[in-house]
Amino acid sequence: MPVHNSDIADIFSEVADLLDIEGANEFRVRSYREAAQSIENLSSNIADLVDEDKDLTELHGIGESIADKIREIVETGKLEQLEEIKKRVPEDLIQLLNLSGLGPERVKDLYQKLSIKSLDDLKKAAKNEKIRELEGFGEKTENKIKKELERLGGEEEKRTKLIRAEEYAEPLVSYLDELEEIKKIIIAGSYRRRKETVGDIDILVTCSDSEPVMDRFVKYDDVEEVISKGDTKSSIRLKIGLQVDLRVVKEKSYGSALLYFTGSKSHNIKLRERAIDRDLKINEYGVFPEGKEKPVAGKTEEEVYDIVDLEWIPPEIRENRGEIEASENGKLPKLISLDDLKGDLHCHTTYTDGVDSIEEMARAAKDLGHKYLAITDHSKRVTVAEGLDAKELAKQIEEIDKINEKLNDFTILKGVEVDILEDGSLDLPDDILKELDIRVCSIHYKLDLSSEKQTRRILKAMENQYFNIWAHPTDREIHKRDPIDINMDKIMSEAAGRNICMEINSSPRRLDLNDIHSKMAKERGIKIAISTDSHTKDNLKNLKYGVNQARRGWLEADDVINTKSAGEIIKMMKK
Repeated sequence: MPVHNSDIADIFSEVADLLDIEGANEFRVRSYREAAQSIENLSSNIADLVDEDKDLTELHGIGESIADKIREIVETGKLEQLEEIKKRVPEDLIQLLNLSGLGPERVKDLYQKLSIKSLDDLKKAAKNEKIRELEGFGEKTENKIKKELERLGGEEEKRTKLIRAEEYAEPLVSYLDELEEIKKIIIAGSYRRRKETVGDIDILVTCSDSEPVMDRFVKYDDVEEVISKGDTKSSIRLKIGLQVDLRVVKEKSYGSALLYFTGSKSHNIKLRERAIDRDLKINEYGVFPEGKEKPVAGKTEEEVYDIVDLEWIPPEIRENRGEIEASENGKLPKLISLDDLKGDLHCHTTYTDGVDSIEEMARAAKDLGHKYLAITDHSKRVTVAEGLDAKELAKQIEEIDKINEKLNDFTILKGVEVDILEDGSLDLPDDILKELDIRVCSIHYKLDLSSEKQTRRILKAMENQYFNIWAHPTDREIHKRDPIDINMDKIMSEAAGRNICMEINSSPRRLDLNDIHSKMAKERGIKIAISTDSHTKDNLKNLKYGVNQARRGWLEADDVINTKSAGEIIKMMKK
């Protein structure tokens, strides 16, 4: 079976987690975490580098020992060291680390003092109020654990993050498309709608002969299980647990099938209701007049929409949130594209917790076609990232000025990601903030405040004249941490009144703002920054995920500030 970057990153993360729970040397644990992060952030497939006998130690965070382990995983599909650790530490303990607030130390305490080895054990202990009795836990922590357990049991947890689904789905499509029998091939479903998570993968093909297509599909290397195999539909389960359905459709039905299997369900229901009003029936095979068996449309999606008097609707906004009415009235948004963006307004360097230097980040951004990049390293409150104080930030400003003198047709914007403190003040004094081109403001601690306190904290921070962009506003991490509890309506009203921008954080683990809040911001006239929050050069390529989210939120180029020039942005940031 082929080995993907995420497979190797998962193995190293699991080694780090189990070693941490076991109480291993912190530097040893950190080496595995850094390796996992480095591999996860690679745009190229590390297995290909192994096959080409490349020197893996040239990659950040990869030493000789880790490089040998990578080769072992690529060649055997597993890591013997991990198997040995599992004999000492129950593997199911790792699931406990998925709960917000439970780090390795606490998991170790639960294991050693309450013999908790799994989520089921944890549920029983919480139900019987045993956790609150442990030193350092208490009733509040126990209640938080209960809430987190409910979150883990939710339907969303069964879905796969878009970026990981891509890692498996795109090679599968390329593998199938090698067949000369295939004429068209496309992934439909929530994947095509670019939702942040997908439930399964629906692939549609038109072909001259389905037999070789289905044979090749079920023989794919990543297949864990063949669920079913037929002439027009087959289903497999990949080794990451993702189900993939392959459907062969006729050319005359391709548009109808693509529309049907793209969804969303509520969008399709609305379309069918509209068709009924016109004595038509829409299904996956075409559009049929009432009582007739010959379709009058269905070869393309455009045909289907046209016959019910609608313009074609982009897949990202097919969620029954007003897109049908907008199409009917000729008011569909001209959705933003990646090509509209001129730069990136949130990234980190070696000054704090980034991997690459200022100049390396800038040149990588320029190579991607950007015109500018804002350097926004952390402020001092983020101690884990060794955040900058005013003196260190002043030093960075001087370095940026020097590098800017060397760069042609590219601008490094001087910025900072300044923490919003618990009392609503900003983590750096105004006299250094005023020296910057851009200020990105965010929360990294005290995420569990009540809605009233958290909202008041943000509103207070927005009173500062140097509050430019509210970064990763809800602080959620997909499948890992719920959004903070805030009155978004109230905060957006304040942001709109003060011309404060909001960020769509393009990191695939965040994608924050979500699509609903992005549309809400647009409707209030709040400008959006689509930024990567990059910690490595490779992360800069993640802008496309933020654009996905922006499109789902109905955003157009004019709604997004980094479609403007560097000079225009600097002017906008000066209140």
